[in-house]
Amino acid sequence: MPHLALYTLAVCVLAIAAAVVSFARGSWLGIIWILIAGISSNMAWYYLRKARADRAADRESSTGAAG
Repeated sequence: MPHLALYTLAVCVLAIAAAVVSFARGSWLGIIWILIAGISSNMAWYYLRKARADRAADRESSTGAAG
């Protein structure tokens, strides 16, 4: 798993925890944490899909060069 995907996934989990704590204390600031969690989740998916596409392109180019 790419490092950037792991970092953004960690940010997502921490933002969700912060949102839960914020809502439990009665603060509406948790909405901001939910938005941050959504953005970091999308970034994690992007980096995962990009890494898979890069690996597939590398495999295809190495297979094409050998054949």
